[in-house]
Amino acid sequence: MTKIGIGIIGCGNISAAYLRLAPLFKSLEMRAIADIDHAAALARAEEFDVGSSSIEDLLAAEDIDIVVNLTIPDAHYAVTKSILEAGKHAYSEKPVVLTFEQGKELSELAKQKGLRIGSAPDTFLGGAHQQVRALIDDGAVGRIIAGTCHVMSHGMEHWHPNPDFFFQPGAGPVLDIGPYYITNLIQLIGSVKRVVALTTTTFNERTITNGARNGEKVPVDTPTNIHALLEFENGATITLSTSWDIWAHRHANMELYGTDGSLFIPDPNFFGGKIEMAGTDQEIKTVTPSDHPFGIANEGDNANYRGAGLADMASAIVENRPHRCSMELALHAVDVMTGILKSGETGGFVEMTTRCDRPEALDSQAAKALMA
Repeated sequence: MTKIGIGIIGCGNISAAYLRLAPLFKSLEMRAIADIDHAAALARAEEFDVGSSSIEDLLAAEDIDIVVNLTIPDAHYAVTKSILEAGKHAYSEKPVVLTFEQGKELSELAKQKGLRIGSAPDTFLGGAHQQVRALIDDGAVGRIIAGTCHVMSHGMEHWHPNPDFFFQPGAGPVLDIGPYYITNLIQLIGSVKRVVALTTTTFNERTITNGARNGEKVPVDTPTNIHALLEFENGATITLSTSWDIWAHRHANMELYGTDGSLFIPDPNFFGGKIEMAGTDQEIKTVTPSDHPFGIANEGDNANYRGAGLADMASAIVENRPHRCSMELALHAVDVMTGILKSGETGGFVEMTTRCDRPEALDSQAAKALMA
């Protein structure tokens, strides 16, 4: 069994999940972590019994093959570029970049150096979403013609100790939460052709209501209430609402409507969940879960297999095959998200400048092959 050496740059909240769940996957071996705040790296290293180093030493380490970029979104481009320049494969948290131009530059750099770029989210590899993919591919509801997606709450300041970056350009609900929904739509339906949207910023500042900074106010400099319409290359039209200005609602996370029925899909932010389906009889029934390992609850009632995309990329490098959480997929999602924000500014339709093939489905057998 070939182990791929993994390094992490960025030791914030999300790093704990990667470190905690890495042992689930047979190809991953966490070898070092680093952060501009060396104390944060030391604390994570002690917590998970992994080595810590400076960023420079991590990038130079000969036993590290892939570096995972867990920095804030505004730093993703620069850090991923430094990873590639150091001769390492890069795997980034979402969004992989903040502009199409940044993504194109990184793609060309990776190609020149014979390296790979992968990117979260990998939740679309979850058991529930792969089962929905199989249902669609098998024609269970006919051709997908329409759908709705809603991810709405009242922001991040209620739980995150340092929510500032969520409300700055490069974040907001579209670029922060949107990748889960848009990536899943792409793997289920295909490429997006064009988008149109209305965007607003309801509050000019937010008040932190948790932790050491409780009561502190942070400025809001990006739209926080976004309602978009996505037209896919197959002709499907999907409504996407993302907002951090909503106190309560009754909208489902994701529904897809086909020529012969409807699918009710669990939150794409998670790997598992209940699937429901109705046929031409209009009777909504729960779909019996498959045996997909990434749909099995492993943290309370939640199925959490964060790192599956990284593990698939590591195995793909060894097996010399495409990886599913590819740069092409991530960059098309960025094209869609930045197109939504541009449409909100201009008031018109925005045509996509990229397209991508749907990533290969990850069936139960292929998922089991990734696991330790």
